[in-house]
Amino acid sequence: MRVLIVGGAGYVGGWLTDQAVAAGHDVLVYDLLLYEDRFLKDVPFVNGDVLDNERLLPHLQAADAVVWLAALVGDPASALAPGLTEKINLESVRWLADVYDGRIVFPSTCSVYGAEDDLLDESSPLAPLSLYARTKLEAEAVLLEPHPNTLILRLATLAGVGDTYSRIRLDLVVNLLTARAKQIGRLQVFGGTQYRPLLHVRDVATAVVAHLDTDVGGIFNLGIENVTIEELAERVAEHVGGVEIEKVDAAIHDTRNYRTSFDKAERELGFSARYGVDDAIIQIAELIDAGRIKDLSLAQFSNLEALRPYLRPDEIPFGREIRTAHSLSRHAERHQVVPV
Repeated sequence: MRVLIVGGAGYVGGWLTDQAVAAGHDVLVYDLLLYEDRFLKDVPFVNGDVLDNERLLPHLQAADAVVWLAALVGDPASALAPGLTEKINLESVRWLADVYDGRIVFPSTCSVYGAEDDLLDESSPLAPLSLYARTKLEAEAVLLEPHPNTLILRLATLAGVGDTYSRIRLDLVVNLLTARAKQIGRLQVFGGTQYRPLLHVRDVATAVVAHLDTDVGGIFNLGIENVTIEELAERVAEHVGGVEIEKVDAAIHDTRNYRTSFDKAERELGFSARYGVDDAIIQIAELIDAGRIKDLSLAQFSNLEALRPYLRPDEIPFGREIRTAHSLSRHAERHQVVPV
């Protein structure tokens, strides 16, 4: 079938694109190249803005299924420019719901649950604590009301490396702890008892590709396990070796504590993860050991730091060089978005 992957050049989209092609689908990637300046895959590609309806519409109309990955992702990055976040994460989805009648797969986030001590399933109360989580939650409703067979996947915190060409993210907890362990040999754990649901980035494709041509719809939590930050640090230390863990009894900025149930996805989607948290730790550690990541501090590895120069240029220290694509600043100007 003809599959359009909007945002397919990003962290999630790389491996997903490969797996969709391997499954025999006719794939087109539509992406602004927000964090990259090239697309090297031998896959049909259109460089386009998700808010450019005129450019995107013919590709959407030609597709049997669309995987809508386009979004400003993460709490800190989304907070940089609330107006732009609303347009990309919510208004573009509202347009999609109005103009498209094919199969829709939409990644959301487990962050919609907020902070909660109980094990959370898809019927649990919702309490988004950030603009990112709120826009994702509102987008779910925007899609499900006219398209009840939309497949919505509330993703756990992602980890690991996607395909060969995919951008590496070091602003995700597993990847970040592994990078710090390799770089300085010491991990500071603030609190440590707070839980996070986790999922290897490649297993987004495991769930999505299997259901591109089915009509299964609804909301599903997608993850593999719930791990405390302290336990995660210990697992990172075990794989890396020679790492000191320092527990810090101090107030932490991110106080979220939540665990999610993945039973529904296993039961109704037949989802079975192919990769684990330990695979993610090993991947990042091996890349660093092999010298394949030259500078772990580069802004391009963090959504927040990559976007900040264009959305909050006043916050960039004088003399600091940051290499990212210029497309976002042009994008914001084109749509008359005021960052703050």
